[in-house]
Amino acid sequence: MKLVIVGGGGFRVPQIVEVLAQARAGAGSHAHLVVDELCLYDVSARRLSAMRAILTDLAFPHAPAVTTTTELREAVRGADFVFSAIRVGGTGGRIVDERVALDQGVLGQETVGPGGYAYAFRTIPVAVDLARVVRDLAPEAWVINFTNPAGIITQAMRTVLGRRVVGICDTPIGLVRRACAALGVDPREAARPRGRVEFDYAGLNHLGWLRRLTVDGVDRLPELLARDDLLDAIEEVRAIGVDWVRALGVLPNEYLFYYYLNRESVARIRREDETRGQFLDRQQTAFFDAVTADPGRAGELWVCAHGEREATYMAESRAESQRSARREEDIAAGGYQEVALDFMTAVATGSPARMILNVANSDRRDDGGAGLTVPQLREDAVVEVPCLVGDDGAHPQDVAPVSGPELGLVTAVKACEELVIEATLRGDFDLAWRAVAAHPLVDSVEVARRIVEGYVRNSPEVARVFGQ
Repeated sequence: MKLVIVGGGGFRVPQIVEVLAQARAGAGSHAHLVVDELCLYDVSARRLSAMRAILTDLAFPHAPAVTTTTELREAVRGADFVFSAIRVGGTGGRIVDERVALDQGVLGQETVGPGGYAYAFRTIPVAVDLARVVRDLAPEAWVINFTNPAGIITQAMRTVLGRRVVGICDTPIGLVRRACAALGVDPREAARPRGRVEFDYAGLNHLGWLRRLTVDGVDRLPELLARDDLLDAIEEVRAIGVDWVRALGVLPNEYLFYYYLNRESVARIRREDETRGQFLDRQQTAFFDAVTADPGRAGELWVCAHGEREATYMAESRAESQRSARREEDIAAGGYQEVALDFMTAVATGSPARMILNVANSDRRDDGGAGLTVPQLREDAVVEVPCLVGDDGAHPQDVAPVSGPELGLVTAVKACEELVIEATLRGDFDLAWRAVAAHPLVDSVEVARRIVEGYVRNSPEVARVFGQ
């Protein structure tokens, strides 16, 4: 079986190889998954060279054969699974995404708001081209999209690949697992289709809520919400605030921090010496320089750099004294790579798993269910909901209706996302302006115009999309 990682010079690759190596030895959480060839594709030969040095130094026993290439068609041909983990424009592009919005007093963040839309403007054309290459050279392959903003990119890729592409994110299932752990329940139960745990989660990527958590037939979410000691174990609650979470009566995805505390998040980010993109750009430049200079220490250097990235993730959502570190339980739920490999294992082995995935609103109806998952959204709208995954892919499960303010936020943001896709595919500046202006975190159409103009002016990839 052949796995291709598009964006094969990325920081998550060693974690994926480690799990694949354990699986080939019949051990670990994916013991029945056997990958014979791992092909790393990247546009940067330097990053691929560094990744080879890292993997050589880490020397995972039983790892699959690893090949590298800068030719996409060569990489994709014959693939069974494709992980899409691309960053068009690199960390320099992310800096532009953040700074242009922040300079206008608006949230500058990788996936939420205008920064996420700038990332999408750059990425959609490349992602759609990738989908076409997969369709032509590996039509039976499954594409698992890591690339942010995951809901938008997955929806764009589905125009070519349909149900053979799913979007993944580790934050929803991480929230479920943290809630289980707080209640003293084995977090692994969340993935078992007929286990002790059932849950209801619904929304969009980086915009969803855990609304029910049933253990042995009893909804224990009210108990969790009532106890300070249990809520303290949940990173999302500490970031957003106990009182507001109790007022909601549900557990929000951590990225709702940027909506519920938008003013505070913008102020915190603007007070920092550097944005997240600037931090990553500085760290990665130093890391690749160090690996080039001393490839024999590549594994050690990667471990240190990866640990620093994990510890400082979403630092602006934590108290200043806790910015440089996260609690052990906050990072124990796994990451993107675990979710991707869970999906891959369920499809490849036929052993069913329950996951939270980005799938189309109509997929449930197409499976024989009654109506759309969120009836207020378009059929092709990508939503983030629990799914059962087996050898024939992902099957969305029934969820309770999304209603009230949550529905208003979901419909407003999804409408903006659809404008982003249309604007990019048509190269239409005015549609891009409308998408940014309509976002709930942008309070002025003139500010929105200045932001889009700033992206066109400062990002060559965005400029090309809009014919500048």
